[in-house]
Amino acid sequence: MSTSSKGTALITGASAGIGAIYADRLAKRGYDLILVARNENRLNELATRLQNDTGRSVKTVVADLADKQDLRKVEKLLREDASITMLVNNAGVGSVASILKADVDEMEQMIDLNITALTRLTYAITPVFVEKKAGAIINISSVVGIAAELLNGVYNASKAYVLAFGHKLQKELADTGVRVQTVLPAATSTEFWDVAGYAAQKDNASTMSAIDLVDAALVGLDQGELVTIPTLQDGADWDNWEAARRALTPKFANAKPAPRYGIKS
Repeated sequence: MSTSSKGTALITGASAGIGAIYADRLAKRGYDLILVARNENRLNELATRLQNDTGRSVKTVVADLADKQDLRKVEKLLREDASITMLVNNAGVGSVASILKADVDEMEQMIDLNITALTRLTYAITPVFVEKKAGAIINISSVVGIAAELLNGVYNASKAYVLAFGHKLQKELADTGVRVQTVLPAATSTEFWDVAGYAAQKDNASTMSAIDLVDAALVGLDQGELVTIPTLQDGADWDNWEAARRALTPKFANAKPAPRYGIKS
């Protein structure tokens, strides 16, 4: 049980799975908590357990972040609660449906949660952290943000957004004292797969436990990683991929089309 406080961590999607484990681990590291999720019963059960186990202050906020009114409520909390020192943007939903079978309204709701909510919450807390010259933002992306051919196109694109958003935040906030970590889970054993319609994946031999995922991600945070991929065995593979991607950037700056297009001007 930790007696010192590192401030308050606000965790979205906190009632189960990855979010609940972040809550447990951060409380044990000395953070007070604000847990945000839709399921009030689960939130209250988790809050009671963590308060009893760790002695930390644990508050709950029942909110559906795809609902504008609920989202604004959490944004206001981030702007006004000076105790908040960490934001874990974990809330999200996925799908394995193809474009021919997925309901477009459900895809729009996915965008609202996976992209819009994460963006607005990050915008709410970032000026607060910059003013204090301290704070950490952990955004949960996914390896499908890179492996775009897997799962569902809208889901994959939403996670690619989180990765790109994190890269730009890291550059803009590099000298402010604010840390931004983007975590890319691969298949992880959570209720995500039940909701996405592919429950069998939870028991696949290549599926990581949510406990291992979060524990590794927090070690990555401790080590100063900007992007953490717990399942990637050789970190040099990511470094090389990033270096190749960045090396392309200056090659885009040309006023003329490439010769392969045969356009003369």
